[in-house]
Amino acid sequence: MQASMCMTTLPSSSHSLLKPSHNPLISHTLSSFSSSSSSRRKASYLTTRALLSTSKELVLREFHERKALKIISGLQNFDKENVASVVTAADKGGATHVDIACDPELVKLATSLTSLPVCVSSVDPAAFPAAVEAGAMMVEIGNYDSFYERGVIFSPEQILNLTKETKRILPSVTLSVTVPHTLSLPDQVKLAELLEQEGVDLIQTEGGKCSNPSKSGILGLIEKATPTLAAAYSISRAVKIPVMCSSGLSAVTAPMAITAGAAGVGVGSVINKLNDVVAMIAEVKSISNSLTSAERRAATEEQSVKV
Repeated sequence: MQASMCMTTLPSSSHSLLKPSHNPLISHTLSSFSSSSSSRRKASYLTTRALLSTSKELVLREFHERKALKIISGLQNFDKENVASVVTAADKGGATHVDIACDPELVKLATSLTSLPVCVSSVDPAAFPAAVEAGAMMVEIGNYDSFYERGVIFSPEQILNLTKETKRILPSVTLSVTVPHTLSLPDQVKLAELLEQEGVDLIQTEGGKCSNPSKSGILGLIEKATPTLAAAYSISRAVKIPVMCSSGLSAVTAPMAITAGAAGVGVGSVINKLNDVVAMIAEVKSISNSLTSAERRAATEEQSVKV
């Protein structure tokens, strides 16, 4: 069933070393328009652009270094206790980013618990500004799993329209867009190319929901990750912007994503469905360590080839 209306309204209620309760960059932008002096507006605009550019560099740094690890609490997860546990686990476990539902109060909660860049996910561009004002440093059109459970599927045209609207509202904020696994691989690649043309900063893949492993153990984990790994491989060779491999990944398969061409990995349910924050931290550490070990092996092999 196609989504009858892509502008679904979700509930709405930085890498910031000082952990602010709001985003001074957006506040600065909004206040600049109220100034009566055109010279002051121009200076304010240039200052804001410079700050946003620096912010984007910080948010994307680990992706450019191909070692990003984003922990996802869920697009429609508004349980403050669970979100707090996920954010804490990301912070303590060695993640580089955290992704939460697009809610200003959740953003304030997250930024009070971590200095990691906070990303908010939604399919309603109008919901993003309030979350960015609250401290979010990246916005994500995606994490569609909860919609698939209701039989809602987003078309390429809908995703492109959502992207254009988001870029219109927040032209300088880091934007990530998920390419749906419901499309064929060639169509996923085509959409990714169009999104790159629209100025998207990051492409995210998915596929865990459509994968039904026939095996248990390690074989099952590899089967589970196959769709998103295939998407990451195909898309990363078609676009120049970073690709984040997400959905269905684990400590076993996260390094495979980097090898396939991804600049980072996103992990959700394997973390947010755990009932204990200590267990969450342990799982994040396991995935982080697997990525670090893979990076060291790759560096060693590269050095051996040079010698």
